[in-house]
Amino acid sequence: MTARTVRIWRLVHQWTSLMSTIFLLLLCVTGLPLIFEHEINEWLGYAPQARALPADGRKASVDEIAKAALAHAPGKVLQYLAWDRDEPGLVTAYTGDAVDGPPNETKLAAFNLADASVAGAVGTGPMLVLLRLHTDMYAGLPGKLFLGAMGLLFMVAIVSGVVLYWPFTRRLDFGSLRRKASSRVLWLDWHNLIGSTTLVWAVVVGGTGVINTWAELMLMRWQATELAAMVAPYAGQPKPEHLASLDRVVANATAAAPGMTVSFVAFPGTPFASAHHFAAFMRGDQPLTSRLLKPVLLDGATGDLTNTAELPFYLTALFVSQPLHFGDYAGMPLKIIWAVLDVFTIVVIGSGLYLWIARIRRPQRARSSVPVREQEA
Repeated sequence: MTARTVRIWRLVHQWTSLMSTIFLLLLCVTGLPLIFEHEINEWLGYAPQARALPADGRKASVDEIAKAALAHAPGKVLQYLAWDRDEPGLVTAYTGDAVDGPPNETKLAAFNLADASVAGAVGTGPMLVLLRLHTDMYAGLPGKLFLGAMGLLFMVAIVSGVVLYWPFTRRLDFGSLRRKASSRVLWLDWHNLIGSTTLVWAVVVGGTGVINTWAELMLMRWQATELAAMVAPYAGQPKPEHLASLDRVVANATAAAPGMTVSFVAFPGTPFASAHHFAAFMRGDQPLTSRLLKPVLLDGATGDLTNTAELPFYLTALFVSQPLHFGDYAGMPLKIIWAVLDVFTIVVIGSGLYLWIARIRRPQRARSSVPVREQEA
């Protein structure tokens, strides 16, 4: 690699890193507790408590849970019902002022599947503040897209860092720490070593984070293409005046997707459905297939099956990337690994910032150490 090429790569690495540093630190610092969001909410008392199902297996009907949800939120309308994957005894109701109201204004409450009683609020407490800072900095879609752009800069910084470090390993063994050198050189060695160690993890988490910031755009694309084609026969028809029984909707959706269970039901008029349909999103029963959803459309007035299709690849990638981003695939061991690597990444970012500050201060110190007569000369 020529000196000019090295200089170009160094500039790319330096400025992509600097431009994204503050926001990457924000994402890493807020992301660390979010890895343990469920556990922290339980510890702080913000997690709903499920009642044990009766020994005979009796459950409240879906219609009873919907009725309880509307009674719990007077004047609101139901937008979604979601079955908790990690806690089978809970169903979460999403309510808002309008069926297509802003997502950030939606209220969530969990209900016991055993008797439709209220189990507690969902999405409250300090973890919600961290989640909003991590996902959009309280700026909505523009905030998400901005953080996505910072994630892309992070990807470029990783690639350029690898390009710069690779020739360096020809002169020194991989992972060498020059302990007798200056503190700046030692920090550079630590920066390179930890950065190399966390390389794959940083690419995975950074890449999935970028994908997550595009979620709304992906949903809009799906609505305008695949969903529009599925509901085209209903174009121009009036909205249903009375909605079908939710028990019938869930039963028909389950029959249409053998071997799958319902993940959530979107009500007519929500972004995941159409004005005329319920949309039941079905999931598998394995760790991976439980993240892969299949939409089933049902007539809003009768609950009859109207259409079903596989999700496009980009939404499948989105649903797979969301839990992978927080290490939510293999229980506590993977979460601990994710947390350790997150701390290492904070060290890499911080050491990179230190190295840049030390580099720009070094010429100043050199000039100040020159004798007066030499400066005058």
